[in-house]
Amino acid sequence: MDGHVYGALGQPGVGLLMAIVIGALAGWLAERFMNSNMGLLGNIVLGIIGGVVGNFLAAQFHIPIFGFWRNLISATVGAVIIIAVVRAVRGERRY
Repeated sequence: MDGHVYGALGQPGVGLLMAIVIGALAGWLAERFMNSNMGLLGNIVLGIIGGVVGNFLAAQFHIPIFGFWRNLISATVGAVIIIAVVRAVRGERRY
């Protein structure tokens, strides 16, 4: 390890409570961008998983992700990607 204390979402300083808040906001934003309807719990789960996906992709492109806003953007992008992939697998077309 590099001496940092890592919390939820694999980022320094992001604890479980903030991961839930960021996940809820990111899931809600992704829901709005993709014209979806998932509910609060679905938004939280989608946002947290989207945060993991977004942080992984950012690491692949050497983009540093830290702080509330960068985590929110990363989680939202990841959640949008997840919704798009699920729709592609299901063969759904929504606009």
